[in-house]
Amino acid sequence: MGARLGAVLWDMDGTLLDSEKLWDLAVRELAREFDREMTDEIRHALIGSSVENSLRIIFTGLDIEPTPAAFDRCAAFLDRRMVELMSGPIPWRPGAKDALALVREAGLSTALVTNTKRAFTEYGLDTLGREYFDVTVCGDEVPRGKPAPDGYLRAAEFVGVAPESCVAVEDSPTGAAAAQAAGCAVIVIPCEIPVPAAPGRTFRESLVGLTIDDLRVALDGL
Repeated sequence: MGARLGAVLWDMDGTLLDSEKLWDLAVRELAREFDREMTDEIRHALIGSSVENSLRIIFTGLDIEPTPAAFDRCAAFLDRRMVELMSGPIPWRPGAKDALALVREAGLSTALVTNTKRAFTEYGLDTLGREYFDVTVCGDEVPRGKPAPDGYLRAAEFVGVAPESCVAVEDSPTGAAAAQAAGCAVIVIPCEIPVPAAPGRTFRESLVGLTIDDLRVALDGL
């Protein structure tokens, strides 16, 4: 047996909420603001990335000159559009609401760890329910976003649980890499794109039927 399960660290977009579709709409509209068309290849490269990394990928992929004015224009567009898109109820991913309740009722420490900036995350929390999380760590609150481990390390520190006693739940290669770099076990629920298999990663089709034993088994796989 490995470490004792102490905390569950949840990703948000694509894992708990079906909000990647909202990001997809916003970034495709952004590309058209520059008379470009967003390709699926570029869009897939954005999944799980912080806003700053996403903008760099967009500028490179769409061959847009990366001037400060252009970055400001893009950031302002995404801010405005995502507030519009996330201000109403956001669809849940299958089984996510029950999984949150299960972990809470089990008395485990919990954290939301997202690359999404705080302003957008607050809209997501309106749907999720803040009562399910002891702490929330957003992409603009750490020095480096995913795939760097900073968000997961900070969340583990805040809940007072060693990373090797945490299970992270993720949907993207970027998020899975961040959680593993922090030393967490990972349950992967792929959403928009495949996630490569690797030691320490446990795969499920969805969160439907998740049990505490499933979390313990994932931790034992570290």
